[in-house]
Amino acid sequence: MQQNRFHLLIIALLTTLGLNAQIFSPKKYPQQYFQWPVDAAVGIVANFGELRPNHYHMGLDCRTDQVENKPVYAAAAGYIAKVKIEPFGFGRCIYINHPNGLTTLYAHLNAFEPALENYVTTQQYLLQRWDVFLDIPAKLFPVKAGDYIANSGNTGGSQGPHVHFEIRDTKTDKVLNPLLFGFNIPDNVPPTIVRLAMYDRTKSTYDQSPQYVAIKKVGTHYEPVNATIVAPSNYISFGISAVDKVTGSANPNGIYGAAVMDNNQLLSSFEMDSISYDETRYLNAHIDYKTRSSGGPFIQHLSALPGYYNGIYKSYKNFGVTVMNNEPHAIAIVVADAALNTDTLYFTVQPPMPNAVKAPYNFNYTQKMIPGFINVFERNNLRFYLPENALYDTVNFVYKETPVANGATVYQLHNATVPVQCYYSISILDDVALTDTGKMMMKTVYGSKTDFKKANFSKGGWFTAAFRNFGTFQLVKDTLPPSLTPIGFKDGMKASSLKRLLFSVVDNTEEIGSFNAWLDGNWLRFSNDKGRNFIYVFDEKCAPGAHTLMIKVADLCGNTTTKTFAFTR
Repeated sequence: MQQNRFHLLIIALLTTLGLNAQIFSPKKYPQQYFQWPVDAAVGIVANFGELRPNHYHMGLDCRTDQVENKPVYAAAAGYIAKVKIEPFGFGRCIYINHPNGLTTLYAHLNAFEPALENYVTTQQYLLQRWDVFLDIPAKLFPVKAGDYIANSGNTGGSQGPHVHFEIRDTKTDKVLNPLLFGFNIPDNVPPTIVRLAMYDRTKSTYDQSPQYVAIKKVGTHYEPVNATIVAPSNYISFGISAVDKVTGSANPNGIYGAAVMDNNQLLSSFEMDSISYDETRYLNAHIDYKTRSSGGPFIQHLSALPGYYNGIYKSYKNFGVTVMNNEPHAIAIVVADAALNTDTLYFTVQPPMPNAVKAPYNFNYTQKMIPGFINVFERNNLRFYLPENALYDTVNFVYKETPVANGATVYQLHNATVPVQCYYSISILDDVALTDTGKMMMKTVYGSKTDFKKANFSKGGWFTAAFRNFGTFQLVKDTLPPSLTPIGFKDGMKASSLKRLLFSVVDNTEEIGSFNAWLDGNWLRFSNDKGRNFIYVFDEKCAPGAHTLMIKVADLCGNTTTKTFAFTR
C-alpha cells in the first residue's frame, strides 16, 4: 500500500515538473544583440559557471580552431573602455562598453589592433610598467559591431588557444551568463547526472565523507540502482556531479542549475545566471571542498552551507535541508542547462533506522570555529582571527606546533581540506634570533602548494602576513637575492641575428618583487607572460649599433641582483 502511495507521488512529481519553467525561468536579456567575437567556427570549450579551482569559470571560452592569431571582433557597437595586461589571469585583455549598459570582455589576446597597440605601448613606457590596467577615454577608440580589435592568443592563465569572452553589467560589474543572450549555439542535449551524494547535516560537511548512491538512467530519467536509501540522520542534504554538452560536441561543460523537490515541494535551487568576481570564490562553498581537495570528484551541494550568503542559491524551505520524520520522503532532483533542457533523478529516502548505532561524533580538536562569527585564536607564539565571512561550515579546528632543529617552529593550522573565503592575518612571534627584521617571509604549505608572503614586523617581535588558506605556517629568513640568467645571449655579443632577448629569473621564495631594464639609460619594456621568462622583442627602441643593457631584479624582501651587458646590433 505504501509503495503504491509513493508511485503516485512520483507521478505527481513528474506532472509538477512543469514547474521547470518557473524554477529556471528565461532571463530578459537582449537577444542577438551581440555577434560572435572571433573569426572561427562558432563553438565553445568551456561555459559560464563551469567548476574550476577556487572559482567559477566566468564566461565562454570560444574556439579558435586550435590556433592563435584569429581576428577578434567587437561584439557590438561601443567604445574600448579598458585594457589589461598581466602575466596570469586574462593575459592581454580588452573591455568594450556598449550603449545598452553592458560591457564585453575579450581575454588571452595577442596583438591589439595597431592604433590601440601603439597607445598601450606609449602608456607602458610612461608608467615604466609592462603589466598595466588602463582606463581609456571614451571617445578615443569607438568601435562598431564587427570591428577588428585584436588577434586571438594564448596569453595569461590560458592553457591553449582560445578567446575568453564575458558580458558584464557595466554599472555593477556583475558577470552575466553569455549563453542567455541568444548566440547561435544549438543545444537540445540535456545534462547528464553522473553521481548522487547524501550528507548528514547534524554535523559539519568537513567532518564526514558523503554517502554515495549509485544511479542509473531509466528511459527519460534517473533512478538509484538500489531502491532502498536510508537517511543517516533526521537532517540530510544532497549533492550531485553533473555535466552538460551542446549539440554536436563531445566537450563536457558545466550545468546551468539544479533544484531539489521534497514530497512535491520545492526545497532549494541554484542558477548560474550572474556572478561577480567578488563572489566567484564561493565556489568553494558550493562544492564538497573536502572531497575535491582530497582528490575526489566535483560534487555540487544542492543546499547552501551556513556560511554561504547571497549566492547562487534560493532556499524555499528548511534552508534546503530535508527534515526527516517517520515517513519516507519522495525526492526529485532536476538539473538544467542554459537552454533549459532538463534531466531528473527520482528516489525515495527512508527515515533513519530506529535505535541504529551511530559512529561516535568525537574529535580531538583544539577549538570549534563557527561561520557567521568572528573566530579568535591565540597561543603564546601565534595568533589570528577569522572575519565572520571566512568560513562556510563549522570547523573543529586542530592546532599543532612542531619545533624544527636550527629553524623556526612549524605551526599546523588545521589542514587544507577546509577552505577559507577571505584573507586573514596570521601573527607569529619570532623564536629564532634575528638581526634583520626586514628580511622575514612567512611560508605556508597547503596540499601540494607552497606560498610565501612578506612578513611585516611589529613591536614585541611579532611578524604578520595575510593568507586565505589553512595548512602549515613558518617564519623564513630570506637574504638571498634572485638569480638572473640570460638565455641564448651573453655579455659582449653581436646580437644582430637575434629577434629577442630572454632572461630567466629565479628566487628561493618563488616570488619576484620587481624586474626593470634600462637600455643606454632608458627604461626598456620586457614582457613576462605566464610568469616564466622576461622577454624583450627587438623593436625601434634598439637601433643598430653598440648598446649597454642594465637589468635589476628584486624579491619581496628587497634582495636585489643587478647585471650589465654590452652588445651590438
